[in-house]
Amino acid sequence: VGRVREVHAAAEVRGEEGNTVLVRVAIDRGDLPDPRYGAEVSAKVHCGRRPLAYDRGGTARMDRDPGGHDVGRDVERDVGDAPPDYLTPVDASAPVGRHTAPARSSARAADAPEHNWAHAQRVIYPAFRPVGTKGLALDSINLATLMAHSAQSHAQPIIDEGPGGLPVVYTIKADGFDIVVNGDHLLSWAVDPAAMQDAALANLARWSAGAAWTSETSGNRRLLSSETGDGWDAARLLLPETVARFAADLGPYGRILVGIPERHLLTAGSLAPNDPEFAALFADFVLEQSGGADEPIDRRLFELVDGRLIVFAGVTPGL
Repeated sequence: VGRVREVHAAAEVRGEEGNTVLVRVAIDRGDLPDPRYGAEVSAKVHCGRRPLAYDRGGTARMDRDPGGHDVGRDVERDVGDAPPDYLTPVDASAPVGRHTAPARSSARAADAPEHNWAHAQRVIYPAFRPVGTKGLALDSINLATLMAHSAQSHAQPIIDEGPGGLPVVYTIKADGFDIVVNGDHLLSWAVDPAAMQDAALANLARWSAGAAWTSETSGNRRLLSSETGDGWDAARLLLPETVARFAADLGPYGRILVGIPERHLLTAGSLAPNDPEFAALFADFVLEQSGGADEPIDRRLFELVDGRLIVFAGVTPGL
């Protein structure tokens, strides 16, 4: 059960449904037990004996909940009580649809990181992708060859091989999203792939130096995790200092198990010789985290052996 919080002031045409008015409803997440990834919700709005958009006297209330309490906005204030005068000059500063246009940027398009290496090299980072991700293999790229075929499109993402055979892409950090680097970016920058790789790892190392680790201990069990939410937690495994920390903090207590379930989580634990059930518990945790993630990477359990990441063969997740 939820409450209507907002009713849009204008109808929109939506395919076969015709004119549609969007309604925003606030719900209690606790009323949805065990939601599944990708599930959708269809809402039914109970209006009682009153219309949803206007009340009986034509007064200016957008909505009332079943208890008769106002939870909407004033129609006359937001929409007006008279037709617009189309001959009136447009006020450039007036909000449109209750939104005010942002200030115009003085930056040139040519200075955007997608086109300017001097700017891109400060905001480029590596990121894992699931096995099977397709793209242009980094070790096959030759800048001179790309330039000789510059009239062609090179829109495929650049794919590098990471530890354990996991694909690695390179991303440009933007506001609220990332731009995956492709061959056309290299052409615009006119830089060698190795230079891009070095800059990305240097930025990752700089961020990682100030990012927190979470350490947990329970008897012989020890866990070390990175879950900052910045987007580069899993990628920390690409850094030699991360491998060294796992070896120093977890190695003395047993085998080092590693999980990379999603972009925002890197976790490792020590498997003591007298604690065989820990591997199954850890594997199930990684499986569950990956299954519910927005940006999953890998559901398997890995192991660090002499600094190398290999698939852990001692347990099958979910069994």
